[in-house]
Amino acid sequence: MSEIIFEGVTKRYPGGHVAVRGLDLAIGESEFLVLVGPSGCGKSTALRMVAGLEDISQGRILIGGEVANDLSPRERNIAMVFQSYALYPHLTVAENIGFGLRVRGMAKAEIAAKVQEAADILELDALLHRKPPQLSGGQRQRVAMGRAIVREPAAFLMDEPLSNLDARLRVQTRTEIARIQKLSGVTTIYVTHDQVEAMTMGDRVAVMNHGELQQLGPPRALYHSPANLFVASFIGSPAMNFLEARLVSDHAGVALFLGAHLLRLPPSVLEAKPGFTRYKDKTLVAGFRPEALSCVADGAAGLPGSVVLAEDLGATLLLHLDVEAPPPHLRADQIAEEEEETIARQRSRARLRAIVDGRTPLKTGDRVAIEIDAERLHLFDPATGAAIGV
Repeated sequence: MSEIIFEGVTKRYPGGHVAVRGLDLAIGESEFLVLVGPSGCGKSTALRMVAGLEDISQGRILIGGEVANDLSPRERNIAMVFQSYALYPHLTVAENIGFGLRVRGMAKAEIAAKVQEAADILELDALLHRKPPQLSGGQRQRVAMGRAIVREPAAFLMDEPLSNLDARLRVQTRTEIARIQKLSGVTTIYVTHDQVEAMTMGDRVAVMNHGELQQLGPPRALYHSPANLFVASFIGSPAMNFLEARLVSDHAGVALFLGAHLLRLPPSVLEAKPGFTRYKDKTLVAGFRPEALSCVADGAAGLPGSVVLAEDLGATLLLHLDVEAPPPHLRADQIAEEEEETIARQRSRARLRAIVDGRTPLKTGDRVAIEIDAERLHLFDPATGAAIGV
């Protein structure tokens, strides 16, 4: 178990492409840290630099207090788990788990003890005599983890290990990986593009985009207090809604114009986020999570809109709503790619997503008034993309 530290780490390829830029990041002993971001954001490159599979162009990586820049992959005592299980089909589960130890010349009795210990943690006891073709995808992934565990590494590095599994098995296996990491206590860096995996597995989550760290923190902090538009649009499923807004002040207090709709901000919001008041009479980006919206009968007080699509999810309805308020004007680098495409299709009317009770009697084509919980408001500077608040 070792602390892993990135100090100003940059990876620059021939031709000038910078995959990782000035990364400063500390992963504590026994911590499960998730690196998440879209394809090409630099997360796998960062992982490969820790493993010694990529050279470092600038900066230092420390593993257990020792500078690892010039250490070979073998000298770093790192175990990697990839999306490809890379098991030997002709060997049993026990032989696959203990293969690396046998290559190193460890005594048979010691190998057997370590394999059994790993099998106990991974609940593979009944499968030790089977061969990989007789196993499910999730079982094969556990065998691959067992092969890593018996090495007693300083850290686990996991690069998209669940990508080859179907949706149901992914949910089951990610729970098992988190459980196994807690039992083993091995420092772990886990790379994924799936923000749901990141939110459900990590002690902390590091969000990356274009080679730079956007925000680092516990999953709940990223969800409720995103540092910028990119994190707000990338973290959360469904993603945060965005509207163009103008902050105004009058005798009644502070409010937001969303199109022609006026949303009053209660004093509690301004007390929690005093930075809002510095942006009076400015055009901003307002963000609302889908659960911060509710729909009432057309004609009531609220942002006017209509139901474009109602997805019945059983306990809840996911409503897609066209509203009488404009979408924000954002640069492509400020927002997650999926949301960029959504906003680009919009013109004068923005499309929002709302999660409401599944018994709500709404259907496609219904006119509604949308109530917004101002206590859950997020505001962003359209020029910088940074969150406004403190």
